[in-house]
Amino acid sequence: MILAANLKTNHTRASAASYLDEVSDFIAKKEIADQIVVFPPATALCPSREKITIGAQNAWSVENGSFTGEIGSDQLDEFDVKTILIGHSERRHILGEGLDIIKRKFDFFASLEYEIFFCIGEPIEIKEAGFEAVMTYVERQLDGIDLSYPSLVLAYEPVWAIGSGKAATSDDILSVHSAIKHICDKPLLYGGSVKKENAGNILSLEGVDGALIGTASWQSDRFCEIIDIAKKIEKPKE
Repeated sequence: MILAANLKTNHTRASAASYLDEVSDFIAKKEIADQIVVFPPATALCPSREKITIGAQNAWSVENGSFTGEIGSDQLDEFDVKTILIGHSERRHILGEGLDIIKRKFDFFASLEYEIFFCIGEPIEIKEAGFEAVMTYVERQLDGIDLSYPSLVLAYEPVWAIGSGKAATSDDILSVHSAIKHICDKPLLYGGSVKKENAGNILSLEGVDGALIGTASWQSDRFCEIIDIAKKIEKPKE
């Protein structure tokens, strides 16, 4: 199982270091075998720990250059970061990244053999239009993406659930995850208001290979609670 913490625009360099120390100690104490990934803000990037992979929330599709406010692979190389989040709904819908930019990023970081966490998911108006509309929307987000890329992890994050406190229902998750698995049989995470109260139910569902967690991961103890819940889940091997 993969449990990923998206810290978004939270934590300083100092507080992120403390956060990672606390999560690392918990993982060692509990003998956690699941893959743990943390995406800190760019100013708090650091090398991966023994049991924690550090990933970048964002980078431009260049090694370096004249791209004010961005970072490139040169800056990630400084910390030996080789994992990146691409296509998050906040990049798409708030910061205006279109499919062309997202595909360019995917192709660039795939050429560098990064582990890519690729986010897909629909806004509320598509959700309300029904399942077929949702899948048409999701498939369009995957158009032009190399779904055979070996180091690809998908994250289904319905936009209407992110930060709203309202997670998708079990039926919603099962139906969409099942359909996505028929398109791409890569690890598939669920994201969207995952918290300790619903993590056990969500992570137990067929076709859910982990979670990309936002708000509930910002405090180390809360993220550790979800890690502990996941440890106790026994799923049949595929």
